[in-house]
Amino acid sequence: MSKTTFSQVQLQERRDIQRLLRANISVIAPDTMVIAEEFGDWDESRRRIDLLGIDRDAKLVVFELKRIEDGGHMDLQAIRYAAMVSTMTFDQATDAFERYLENIGQIETDARTELLDFLSWDEPDEDAFAQDVGSFWLQPSSLAN
Repeated sequence: MSKTTFSQVQLQERRDIQRLLRANISVIAPDTMVIAEEFGDWDESRRRIDLLGIDRDAKLVVFELKRIEDGGHMDLQAIRYAAMVSTMTFDQATDAFERYLENIGQIETDARTELLDFLSWDEPDEDAFAQDVGSFWLQPSSLAN
């Protein structure tokens, strides 16, 4: 195989790479489900998380694609985004998931039921929900290998 870049093969971050990851998140995060794309449900901020997921232990997972090779200030951004979603409740996650399902054309899927089934819960457990936040920071060089 010869070395190439995303731009040489006409792949774009949001249109292609993010869409492919969204549909196949288990490739990098097994037992994780995407519940939001371009998530930014907070007051007075234009910041958006590329993909927001949840794992089977009810831990929120932030996925960010970075266009620059050196990662910029991704360590500070990781802390910021983890803090921003750390107070999310089950109902807020359900609302975000419902909007996400609508955006990808799965309007027949009940977000609450899907989320409860994924977590193997009969009912929401706020004491167990989102007690931790993990993150994946994906740079072009890490995706190309």
